Amino acid sequence: MPLDATHAAPAGRDRRGAGRRRWWPSRLLLLGLACLGAVAPLAAQRGPVGEAIRGFVAVDAPVVALTNARLIDGTGAPAREGQTLVLRDGLIAAMGPTPGTPPPSGAQVIDLAGKSVVPGLVMLHEHLYYPTGPGVYGQLGQSFVRLYLAGGVTTMRTGGNLNGYMDLTLKGRVETGEVAGPTIDATMPYVNGVNQFVQMTNLTTEERARRHVAYWADEGATSVKAYMQISRAALGTAIREAHARGLKVTGHLCSVTYAEAAALGIDNLEHGFFAATDFVPGKKPDECPGQGRGQQTIADLDPKGTAFQTLVRTLVERRVAITSTLTVFEAGMPSRPVPPGLQVLLPDLRAQFEQNRARAAANPTSIMPRLFPKAMALEREFALAGGLLVAGTDPTGGGGVIPGFSNHRQLELLVEAGFTPLEALTIGTRNGARYLGQEARIGTLAPGKQADLVIVDGDPSTRIDDLRKVVTVFHRGVGFDPQRLIQSVSGKVGLW
Repeated sequence: MPLDATHAAPAGRDRRGAGRRRWWPSRLLLLGLACLGAVAPLAAQRGPVGEAIRGFVAVDAPVVALTNARLIDGTGAPAREGQTLVLRDGLIAAMGPTPGTPPPSGAQVIDLAGKSVVPGLVMLHEHLYYPTGPGVYGQLGQSFVRLYLAGGVTTMRTGGNLNGYMDLTLKGRVETGEVAGPTIDATMPYVNGVNQFVQMTNLTTEERARRHVAYWADEGATSVKAYMQISRAALGTAIREAHARGLKVTGHLCSVTYAEAAALGIDNLEHGFFAATDFVPGKKPDECPGQGRGQQTIADLDPKGTAFQTLVRTLVERRVAITSTLTVFEAGMPSRPVPPGLQVLLPDLRAQFEQNRARAAANPTSIMPRLFPKAMALEREFALAGGLLVAGTDPTGGGGVIPGFSNHRQLELLVEAGFTPLEALTIGTRNGARYLGQEARIGTLAPGKQADLVIVDGDPSTRIDDLRKVVTVFHRGVGFDPQRLIQSVSGKVGLW
């Protein structure tokens, strides 16, 4: 059975039960695979193709040889020219220079001269909903999973759930080949305190938080997301219940600071440092001072200063990952490029986003032009200190963050923040797999790993925007046509 978030031991628990956490599940699995070698390869797991998704499939053969490719393996190593990858039964069976790696007899051979192969993206703050009205989010799972897959996302975590069962159901239907989409790490409905969101519950006691996590874990959720109004006590209880069940916990916090959440054992924090309230003067325990106040302090923060460096050391020592979601903040900044992918939206939703963007342009006091580059610098500082930086896009806010299209843009923004294209690709592939405890199976390209990979026209190891030129997306060894997936929903996103 492949190691996944459901079966991985909770990050953070060494044998002494200490608070300091280690990424040991994936390391142990890697060691075991190294010892077993060819004697016990990962089980064949070629993705099933149901009738409902057959029209999106471009390559469906037991054995496929991708020849003359530029290989970008996701480890951060330089691209290798003239490579062949042999895919068999959903796995990478062989990989090496084309002259020395002949296609097996009967293989479907695809010449990739001038094209690159990269690992499938592993993105950790995605949603199957989108803002469709004042304070309301429409559930768009069917169209969104197609768009994510079209953009090269082969594994995603839903970083928040406002529906209940949709995320869980789509997770199962992707696995059985009924729906075209990425593998889904399905987050349960939000763990939150007293709040004004009409699509969230209020968990006012520790026992309610425990029962919430237990119920949704029993229903099949594989991840937990805490939100802005949660108390420390309820969050701590939710974390303990989740870890007892092998699940990881992330959070978009406000009432609880990053340092407090780290002490409670949280695994991941969302939105880089945009959401941190650690530096708000006079912050009261278990009270959200407002994200605006928190962002003001972040905009004024010195990345090299003692206060921020102390927080970074705490997060790194406790193995708390940080998710970069620069796309959701850029979308509301009229001075920035228009977000890609708006053409797939319903006309009304596109007009709604354009109105929101125009209102933002009329606000001369916006903190974002100052906050955005500072937040980029803080994320880079965290990564340089040894922190695990992962990536997502968060299609919420005022709209304009379109699945698939925004995933490419997120990696472009990481390059703008100072990472090299190879580093950005690693953040969007290997780092996500490492967080999920699945690094032995996905996130990089190597013999024996799952055949989750993306063919792109060009060289994203030197020009990250070439990642937008997706030709074919292989998920579990089946090649999907991105244009067919996009066309199937174009002009309809907002309906389903």
